[in-house]
Amino acid sequence: MSSRPGGGGSPRGSAAGSGLAAAAGAGGASGYWTIEQETHLEVEVKKSRFIVTAWPVQSGEQAMRLIADASDPSASHSCWAWRVGPAHRCSDDGEPSGTAGRPILGAIEGDGLDGVAVLVVRFFGGIKLGSGGLVRAYGGAARDCLRAAPKVFVKRRALVAAVSPFASVGAVYGAVQRLGGAAEGEESYTEAGDVRVTFLVDADAVGVLAEAVSNATSGRVVLQVVEAGE
Repeated sequence: MSSRPGGGGSPRGSAAGSGLAAAAGAGGASGYWTIEQETHLEVEVKKSRFIVTAWPVQSGEQAMRLIADASDPSASHSCWAWRVGPAHRCSDDGEPSGTAGRPILGAIEGDGLDGVAVLVVRFFGGIKLGSGGLVRAYGGAARDCLRAAPKVFVKRRALVAAVSPFASVGAVYGAVQRLGGAAEGEESYTEAGDVRVTFLVDADAVGVLAEAVSNATSGRVVLQVVEAGE
């Protein structure tokens, strides 16, 4: 990973896919930018308090758990959004449609982030903001919180497998280790007596690794992708 500085009740929401390719995400095929740690921010707009919490997340399920745990039943609204790869969800939680969840999601996407969940809790201060004011308040609060958070670049990893004659296993391990891969799980054996090993490697190195393994074993071992990088 590399880093850069940062510039209650059951949640409700709608699910949708994004227009980005699943393998690419917000940061490209090699990885993505996310926030490094849970970050908080509070702002006041016309006497309404907007309390923002942002988290790095690895799945939609994790995002929903964090949002549910941090939502405040005493607040006027607990609005949120998250994005993990091509999947995203958002909720206006009773605010006029499109004035809260979508602007929060827009703040995540506008900064080119992935693997992020944001909750904005509002305590109404007695002055109505109107639709445009709500969009600016929710989107602006989320954006300011995300820009204050330190960022980290997460390399996408892929799970690959190789079925190798016993005599070639050492060459397979050597090729994988030279490219920064690591064994994942236990070795197993096929009925023919070959060894099946799995590795985690950088997703953008799979092609190079497949060629390296083939060369190291004189073409006896072919690498297979078990799970593409996420």
